[in-house]
Amino acid sequence: MDDHAITEPHVDPAAVDAVLTASRSIVAVATRSLGVAAEETTIAQYRALVVLASRGPQRITDLAERLDVAPSTAGRMCDRLVRNALVRRHRARGDRRAVLVSVTPAGRHVVDEATGRRRALIAEILARLPVAGQRAVADAFREFADAADEVPDSQWPVAGTAPEGAMPQPRPPVQRGGPAQPVPPLGDAAKERA
Repeated sequence: MDDHAITEPHVDPAAVDAVLTASRSIVAVATRSLGVAAEETTIAQYRALVVLASRGPQRITDLAERLDVAPSTAGRMCDRLVRNALVRRHRARGDRRAVLVSVTPAGRHVVDEATGRRRALIAEILARLPVAGQRAVADAFREFADAADEVPDSQWPVAGTAPEGAMPQPRPPVQRGGPAQPVPPLGDAAKERA
């Protein structure tokens, strides 16, 4: 057996084409879901809000890594979001030298409103499929989101529960493949971080 075949996963070009085609409709849904917020929030800025809402306060360097942009780009993006009162900068409680960025209630409202509109738009599209097709799409997207290390909505911190200046904690690794696993209840230490 060839060692190269072991280290390089096979990617089916037809799968890439299918996901690429689907991604165009997903981007269209994402853009439409921003609604009025799109006038002052770009898709990239919205993605930053989603990362902060789903993962809690972040250092600029960590946010930049999650967004796959340079830290200077993430910093400029946050400057705009701070001016619009959608995020705020603050010192970390555990390390006063560290500056964190967190979503404000107004920023979380933008995310929640867009998510609600997006959910309705996705439901309209899925309604065109038979139930078995809807389940197949859901299973495929669940696996795709897991592979992309996306945090499911059900695992996001509850709005307003992150303590002031809390340091971000690493998330447990996402289990790949198989059905979605139930989320265990948070212990006291984890509740303080959430």
